[in-house]
Amino acid sequence: MFDRDKWQEIFHTISKNKLRTFLTGFSVAWGIFMLIVLLGSGTGLQNGVKDQFKDTATNSIWVFSGQTSEPYKGLQPGRFIRFTNADYDWVNNKLEGAEESSGRYYLGSSTVSYQDETSNFQIRTVHPDHQYIEKTVTIKGRFLNDIDQKEKRKVASIGTLVRDALFKNGKDPIGEYIKINGVPFKVVGVFEDEGGENELEILYLPISTAQMVFNGADRVNMFMFNIPEGSSVEDSYLMEEQVRRKMAEIHNFSPDDERAIRFWNNVESFLQFQNLFMGIDAFIWLIGIMTIIAGIVGISNIMMIVVKERTKEIGIRKALGATPWSIVSLVMMESILITSFSGYIGMVLGVGIVELANKFMPPSEFFMNPEVDFQVAITATIILIVAGTLAGLIPARKAASIRPIEALRDE
Repeated sequence: MFDRDKWQEIFHTISKNKLRTFLTGFSVAWGIFMLIVLLGSGTGLQNGVKDQFKDTATNSIWVFSGQTSEPYKGLQPGRFIRFTNADYDWVNNKLEGAEESSGRYYLGSSTVSYQDETSNFQIRTVHPDHQYIEKTVTIKGRFLNDIDQKEKRKVASIGTLVRDALFKNGKDPIGEYIKINGVPFKVVGVFEDEGGENELEILYLPISTAQMVFNGADRVNMFMFNIPEGSSVEDSYLMEEQVRRKMAEIHNFSPDDERAIRFWNNVESFLQFQNLFMGIDAFIWLIGIMTIIAGIVGISNIMMIVVKERTKEIGIRKALGATPWSIVSLVMMESILITSFSGYIGMVLGVGIVELANKFMPPSEFFMNPEVDFQVAITATIILIVAGTLAGLIPARKAASIRPIEALRDE
């Protein structure tokens, strides 16, 4: 029930001690402000790191050929390992647990032309499942398929920036023929990719076609595959071990030679970053809450002083019949009011700083879109209410325990 007299008394007490109230509330506002800013910054870092993974499946493992570093079965170290179609076929058909998979044969940057337009673009020669590993989204036409691969068709899927560079005035590229290093290829699809502009300046060709047309024989430079969603890092290590031992058997190198073939394990990398940011979040909350606790202690001490100053007044109230609860509620309401109002100001300023940073901060690869979500605001509000209650609890109990006769003697 709203007690007008009690609130008038609280505001009167605050107005009599403006500087003390301001300094007390500032400590709580600063704690909430720092918590919000740190959480927003932590979110910006997480968004930046997640952006590095957004165009690649986080459950993928990439395998690169390397150079032996140990002698093995009479063979000298320093041999280059060269993958072939047979290696990829084993991964695609016989590696237990592997899902989508693709090999790559490197062509690098090549001259691409259409009528009078000519430019250099990166060429990737892949298997059809590559679209699921690199999260390639076809927006027109289609991606490469198994028939293209089997029949070694001269077809290409092109990025939107390749389309814009070669096909002017909005011309539809589907069905048109472009030349790659002088060889005609039919455009069958246009794709987008969340990886940024570099990923949109790429052309995809069937790997079998590239091996035939560009003298690649059966060479595969590297291959990649997805493992089941939700797999643990330990599961990915077991997959690595299977691949390493099979490749060691085929290419005659020691299974313990880590330089003969190399792995890029996205499962491991992504989970490492997740664990890192869980630790950062926990540290941020710890720092923020410790700062808030410092503010609570300050408010509690001030309320103790307030109770001491009003000892005689409290004694008179109790002598006139005031209940202990009315005394407790008076002190706690003042504490909650100061804490909640100050904390709310700190939270609003913190959110404002984060929003300004989001709007005006120059783009960065590893820091983007700092923000504070709704749940954090709700949590901060709950912390404020609890903090105000705790800050006033001890002084309120002390006030309620004052005996009227002793209070009236107090000087």
